[in-house]
Parts: sequence; C-alpha cells; structure tokens
Amino acid sequence: MRSLYRSSAIALALLASVAAHAAAQTRPTTLQLQDYLDWEDVQSPQLSPDGARIIFSRRWIDKTNDKWESSVWMVKSDGSQPRFLVNGSGAKWSPDGTRIAYVGKGEPTGSQIFVRYMDAEGAVTQISRLTDSPSNIAWSPDGKQISFSMNVPAKRDDLFAKVALPAPPKGAKWTEAPKVVTRLDYRQDRVGYVDEVWTHVFVIDASGGTARQVTNGDWNHGTAVWRDNGTLLFTGKRVPNAEHIWRDSEIYAANLATGAITELTHRKGPDGSPAPSPDGKKIAYVGFDSTDATWKDALLYVMDADGSNPRALNTTFDRSPSGLFWSEDGATIYFTAENEGSRQLYATTLTGQIKQLTTGAQLVTVSDIRNGTAVGVRTTSSQPNDVVKFSVKAPTALTQLTSVNADVLDGKQLGAVEEIWYKSKDGLRIQGWIVKPPAFNPARKYPLMLSIHGGPHSMYNVGFNFAFQEHAANGFVTLYVNPRGSTGYGSAFGNAIKNAYPDKDFDDLMAGVDSVIGRGYIDTKRLFVYGCSGGGVLTAWTVGHTNRFAAASSNCPVTNWMSFVGITDSPSWYRNFEKPFWEDPSEHLRRSPIMYVGNVKTPTMLMTGVLDRRTPMPQTEEYYEALRLRGVPTAMVRFNNEWHGTASTPSNFLRTQAYLRAWFDKYGPPVAQ
Repeated sequence: MRSLYRSSAIALALLASVAAHAAAQTRPTTLQLQDYLDWEDVQSPQLSPDGARIIFSRRWIDKTNDKWESSVWMVKSDGSQPRFLVNGSGAKWSPDGTRIAYVGKGEPTGSQIFVRYMDAEGAVTQISRLTDSPSNIAWSPDGKQISFSMNVPAKRDDLFAKVALPAPPKGAKWTEAPKVVTRLDYRQDRVGYVDEVWTHVFVIDASGGTARQVTNGDWNHGTAVWRDNGTLLFTGKRVPNAEHIWRDSEIYAANLATGAITELTHRKGPDGSPAPSPDGKKIAYVGFDSTDATWKDALLYVMDADGSNPRALNTTFDRSPSGLFWSEDGATIYFTAENEGSRQLYATTLTGQIKQLTTGAQLVTVSDIRNGTAVGVRTTSSQPNDVVKFSVKAPTALTQLTSVNADVLDGKQLGAVEEIWYKSKDGLRIQGWIVKPPAFNPARKYPLMLSIHGGPHSMYNVGFNFAFQEHAANGFVTLYVNPRGSTGYGSAFGNAIKNAYPDKDFDDLMAGVDSVIGRGYIDTKRLFVYGCSGGGVLTAWTVGHTNRFAAASSNCPVTNWMSFVGITDSPSWYRNFEKPFWEDPSEHLRRSPIMYVGNVKTPTMLMTGVLDRRTPMPQTEEYYEALRLRGVPTAMVRFNNEWHGTASTPSNFLRTQAYLRAWFDKYGPPVAQ
C-alpha cells in the first residue's frame, strides 16, 4: 500500500510539474494592457525621527470602482517587514515618533485628519470634523498641533439679491436660479468652479477638537510650514485684486498667538517654498525677479527669519530647485533639480557652493532627510517607482526598499530604452529617447510613434513609462523628445519658444523623426504622431504642416488661441502673447493650428475629457468640425469622468492605449510580411 501511495504521489507531482510548465509556457512574456490593473505606485516616504522606520503611501487600482486608492504602509529602514497600516495618504510622523497623522475617509463625510499611535496597540483617532477636504498636513515642532489647508466659502456679493421676481405658482417647478460669476479666476481643472471659495491655513489640536483658521481675507494661501511652535510660514499674495497680478507672490509669517500676518518678501516676482532652518533663524526659499519670459528657472535664496538680508545662492546653476531640506547643523541646504531628463539631489553651502550628490539616468525625488539619511522615490527607464534610502555622505549607494510591481513584471521582457542627442534645423542640440520592442531586430522595419509632451514647459524623463512599454510590447517603436521650451535645460532653452510656440518645436520634433529613420529600422509608411495638451497642440500643428504621418491623434489640444485664452482655467494665458487679441489678433492666429486645417490630409483623431477645464472640449470640437467639413478622416472621442487628460481613470487609460493603436492600425498601411 505504501508503494502505491508513493507511486500516486509521484504521478501527481509529475502532473503538477507539467501543468506548471504549461502555465509558464502560456504566460505572456511581454507587458500586457491588463497588467495595468495590477499596477501600483509609491509616494512620499517619511523617516521616523529615530531613523528606524519609514512610512509611505502605496497606491493601487480598485478594479471594481474604477479608481485609484491609497494606503499608508510601513517598512523598517533596512527594507524588512513591509506592512499595511491604514487606508489613507499624506502620512507624517510626529516629532517624537510616537504617532503619525494622515488624511483618510471619515465622518460625517469626505476626507478627515486621523492620528494613529505607533505602539503595539496601534489605536486610530479621527481628530477632525471638517466640512471640506484637508490637505498638506504638518506637525508643530512640539507635536501638539497640526496645520493644514482647506477651502473656505467666500463671502458672496449677490448682485441680484434685491431683484424682485414674481412668486412661482403653488406646486410650480421653476428652473434653478443661474450661477452668477464675478471673479476673474473662477474655475480650475480637476476641481470645477472655485469662485465661491478661498484656500486658507488652519491648525487643530493633535488630540482632536475644533480647527482654528489662521489666515483671513479674500485670498488663496499656499502650503504652510512651521518655523516654530507659534509661527507658520506660507506663500500668497495678500493685496487688493490679487487675481489680476501675474507671477508674483510673497512669503508670509503668521503669529498664532496674536493673529498677526507679516510679509517677509517684497520684490516683484514669485517667491515660495519656504523652508526654515533648524534653529528658526533663517528661511530658504525659491523665486526669481519678474520677467515677461515664458520660462525662467528659479533661484535658491536664504533670508533671515524676519525677511531681512535676502540673498541668492545659485545665480549660475540655471536649474529650478525644489524640495528644500536643511542639514541638522544649518550649514547645508539639500534640494532636487531636473537636468536633461533626470532628477537628482544636490547640496549647497550658505555661500553658494553647489554639489551634485546623486548621479545616473534616474529620477530621484527625495521626500525626507534626517541625520544624514535621505529617503525618496526612484525610477529608471526599466524600473518603476520604488522607495529608496541613502546616506548623503555616500549618495551613489542607494538601497531599494520596496518592489511593489515585481509581481507584475516577473518574467516580462521590456523594451530597451536608448538615449539620443541630435541637431535640430538651426543646429540646436535636442535630447530624446527611443523605446524599442522586446526582442528588437534591427534588420526589421517597425512602425514609429512620435509622442509629444505637454506643458509646453515640462520635461520627458528617464523614468519608467508603462504606456510606452505597452506600445513596445505591441510592436511599435516610440520616440519621445524634449524640444525647445522643455524644462531641465536652462532658462534660455525654456524661453526659446516665446511668441513662437508651436512653430519652433515642430522643427525639433521632425529632426528627431529624421534621426530615428536614419537608423534604418523604421517603416516610413507607418509613421504616427500623438500627444495631449501641449502635445495635442503640436500634433494638430504637425498635421497642418506635413503629410509624412500615416495617422495622428491630437488629444486634449488647443487649436485656436484666440478662443482658448478666454475659456481655459487660468487667465494668465493672455500674457503669453505680445498683445491681447483685441489689439492685434495676428499672433494668436499665426500660432493657431486651426488656421492650417486646410492643409491637413492626415487621418486625425481627437480625444478629450468632457470635464476638461484646461483645454476645454470646444477646442476639440472646433478642430473636429473643420476636419469633418473638409472630409479628412477623423473621430472625436469624448472621455467621461476625465478632466484634463484621458487616463486618470484606470479604464480610460486602457481605452487611451487601445483606441490609439486601433486608429493607427486602421489608417497605417499593413505591416509588410
């Protein structure tokens, strides 16, 4: 009997082995679109005061409800014992390390502030009962209070309050009264109408209670940071008609005991991101003098705590600092900056001696530094975001503490990413990257997607890109570049499109396409182009200036600058032209893709979110109607539950990828066999 059982066990083991082998054989070896539903992300790791533990936000997709959710996790500083703590986000350690504060779903409704004790019991207390969602929470140095930002209803001056209307008949169902708008800046993408609120700074007792409003007046206020237990620093512009002032802000100090608010900076130009020194005697911040340039890299400044003696530290660095941290001795300021597609950590002395600490083709976003140890999030072209830690004294030795997408990428062959530099039409050097399909064969001919970034002042980078990798897995080569106007290359490069966008960018993009074609593996009959926002502008411009592409998708575009400046969510766009259009419309018309729609022969799809307030749907509709009237193959795809962009909702990301390739496959010539 024992031998029979043994034989049966061996047979079952063999069957299991065969089944496992078969499963392994059928499992996709490249990234699949459905893998996105299992994708995760990490954000904002924070070191405990003793450096032994790290908390971070871990984002994941709720497949049933079609949205991203966030949880707070903790891991030991050596990467061991990763574990879930609570559902929520934005967690911060108390100064003594005994508690964390975070924002999560609470009672009676919406988001609330919670405190979790970090002892064995792990008790959780909801400390707020707010009427709107809090954000940007921060502990006071003594751990007794928590500051946060929240919208407050604005005082309404109802112009028509005294208008006498006939009373409705009994039982009548009259239409709701109209909304009356009187503010210049009254709407915001991903929010909607903002004309009935102002953003203010609050504090609340860390043990719970009634929140107390710190700031006042009809102004918006930025994220607050604690200078000491009785003083908060924040950015704003507290002057009459502030919404009419362009790119100008000041740093203020609020005294919690007296309620007094003191303006610390006084120059014309944007000042922000205040970071007090450990002893509270100095404040680091970023800003620049007022300019009509469309892009200017910020400088790093230091001033005394009362606003006196301001001085710039990095006048020759020509990159914008962000994420400021002081060393414990107050002698060094750490910051991150973007440069040529990467993001690295830098350090400067108070005399302005800057040193780059991290290196390599990577994006490093440092979110906390304590006692010489830094933690942050790192990504490369082949590695998605994960939590890392390193010593600022040995910054090249990064330790990866999480691998949240290892299960998704296990056994998957990714497309190789190659960095390229090439010369544009006028000799300017442009940086870009090529993503090649897995098992790439240079002897084959591949279709090419040119992907154009938005902004226009933004930067494609060396981080992991699921969309590009998924296109590569479907046999496409993707080219993405940083044309002039992109950030990370200095102020002159960023400002090179002043009163010229999108014409100059077009030359840079076409030179990039030519460079890749020259490598010999591109099917020149299957060239495609797409982009969203600023990328949508350039896609519409491209098809109006060349017929070389087999198909295009202009997503969330601006097509008519004259109509756009009055319907977007920021009145500052009026400032990006030499004159307002009512004085001289020629520049607005010359730079509008719709003025060249008569040249378009390329089948061009348009995809835009129905809630978009940045590049609203009428911009898409104008271009669509013109294409349709001319008989150019087109389709207008109106994405539900999307503001600016088409991919914030998980299922819409899947649609964006699939619709894009379906359009290209429909109008691209068949692949040569």
